[in-house]
Amino acid sequence: MEGKVKLIENFVSWQGEGPDSGRSMIILRFKTCNRKCSWCDTQVKMRVSAEASYNLTDIQETIFQRSAGLLITGGEPTVPKHFDECVSLLNDLQYPIANVETNGFKLSELIKAVHSNKPIKFMYSPKIFGANDEAQAKDTLEELQQYQNVYIKMVYEPDNKYFMDFMYYVADTARELITNQRVWLMPMGTNRADLIKNAGPVFDICERYNFNFSSRSHIIFGFV
Repeated sequence: MEGKVKLIENFVSWQGEGPDSGRSMIILRFKTCNRKCSWCDTQVKMRVSAEASYNLTDIQETIFQRSAGLLITGGEPTVPKHFDECVSLLNDLQYPIANVETNGFKLSELIKAVHSNKPIKFMYSPKIFGANDEAQAKDTLEELQQYQNVYIKMVYEPDNKYFMDFMYYVADTARELITNQRVWLMPMGTNRADLIKNAGPVFDICERYNFNFSSRSHIIFGFV
């Protein structure tokens, strides 16, 4: 297998969020992101870590040896710098399951570019800090609901009016996603203490709107 990708991290651990939480994964992290979120738990890594080239053959061997899934994250995998390499990873590798964590920047284009028979879950995590972001997130949600392998994964931000409006919009309109257990809500925090402190209201919201709760285990237990 030919081809290389540039990453800042490449290691085997466990998925810490969403529907495949606890599953063994080879975690491949791209460096560049198109957003800057104050609560991001990886922005320091993205800023200080240097990129290195990795052969697809070596990544494939690790997947086979460890019986691991594939977790592609960032940064943002769909920015132009990383898009083609992300497509190559998803199309050229063999894996039991793949998760792609994205803020939705070019997600519809990515979905169309990868083979439809691949076992991929696309984790759409919108970043909403203003009215334009909210409107864009609603448009993206409307576009992506048709895809059965798209999941919504959100950090609960009770002091962010625009996020809260979008969350209520999801609760009111994304019935198919909710019925099929494809909406996940997470507490805010970059350390264990803050996640536990902020978890209570998230449980309440999940119960009220039939969302799933995600604990962000990688932060709580420190395995990523």
